[in-house]
This record gives sequence, structure tokens and C-alpha cells, in this order.
Amino acid sequence: MTTKRDKSIVLVSGGMDSCVSAAIALNETKRAAFLHVSYGQITEDKERVAFNAIADHYGVTERLEVSIEYLAKIGGSSLTDNSIPVSDADPDADEIPSSYVPFRNANMLAIATSWAEVIGATRIYIGAVAEDSSGYPDCRPQFIDAFERMIEEGTKPGTDIKLLAPLIDMTKAEIVKRGIEIGAPLELTWSCYRNEDRACGTCDSCVLRLRGFENAGETDPIEYAELP
Repeated sequence: MTTKRDKSIVLVSGGMDSCVSAAIALNETKRAAFLHVSYGQITEDKERVAFNAIADHYGVTERLEVSIEYLAKIGGSSLTDNSIPVSDADPDADEIPSSYVPFRNANMLAIATSWAEVIGATRIYIGAVAEDSSGYPDCRPQFIDAFERMIEEGTKPGTDIKLLAPLIDMTKAEIVKRGIEIGAPLELTWSCYRNEDRACGTCDSCVLRLRGFENAGETDPIEYAELP
């Protein structure tokens, strides 16, 4: 039997990957605190609702919701800048998609690290997936490893915080299967980049999610305005 660690912090955006990551963290640690970071994204309100629904589902009372809306002021992403359209998914594209928010995960992990030092958490979980890394450089295993080294160098002596990305090497289909296996409430999650009522079904995030369910032989429990 694996010994559970005392306490973890889980970055929970409200999306499928972070939900499954949270379910894994709750299986591996005695207590989990949930962190939600808004950054001025289009679907900010819907994602916050999903975050709280997931936390309620698991009975997590230690929650921190913060805003780093300065990322919207910096711009450079279709998720935060209304002048940049959210593009339809293009599986064959090699360039970084317009939805990339420059260095977002580093900003979020810095907040998680600060909170972990204060509350004595020894693990930080993030739902980064390398399958997304062709577009998002801060979802690569190399980035996660580098940031863990930075935590080690930048925290007070005696601090021992591990950075975990349990889904990093999984495909979307494997994430769906793992989520169902451990009872993650996928019906409460939200992945769409465009809409807050019905998922668009055509943005990068929707298409990757739908493909994951299809390849897993499962039906996505959320409603879509359009199917690719």
C-alpha cells in the first residue's frame, strides 16, 4: 500500500485534465487544497463555476481563488485579447496556436509554490499534458522538471515541495479512461476556449477533448453546439 503524503496543492482550472489530476492527488495525499487562477480568459466565469463544482464534489474546503489579470493586459493570446480570434482546431499545424498564453503556467506555479510554503504542502499537482506541448511549451516535461528545480532553489531551507504532472505522458484517451476509472466528475468540467453556455466543439481544446472520448470509446457528458 502506498503511503499517502500529508498535504498537496492542486491547480484546478475546471477543465478535464485538472479534474483528473485532482482526483489522482486526492488518492495520493491525505489532504488537498485547490487553487484556481483566473487570468482574464474569455471563459473565466464558467471555469470558476466548474472549479467550485469539482471542489464541492470532493468536499474540499481549503480553496484559493486568485486573479492574474495582468496576463490579459500583456495580451498575446486569443484567450485574453478580443482582437485575436480563437482559431478552429488544426491538428496538422506546427506553429504555436493563438490560444497560447505566454508563460502562463510559470505564473500559476509560482503562486502555488508561495501557498505551499505557507500551508506546509509537500506536493503541487498540475494537469499539464505533453500531447499539448507542440503548441504549449510550458506543458512539456522539460518545463515541469526545470520548474521543480527552481522551487528547490528559490524556497527557504528545509522546504521539500515536489512538482507532479501525473498526466504528462498520457494521451487524451488515456486521461478519459483514467478519469472514469477513478470516478472523476468529468460532467462538471469545462474545456471550451470560446463559450460559456454550450461548448463550441471546434476550438483546439474541444476537439482534443472530443477526440479523447471517441478514442476511449466513451461519450463526453457535456453538451456541444457543434461537433467536428
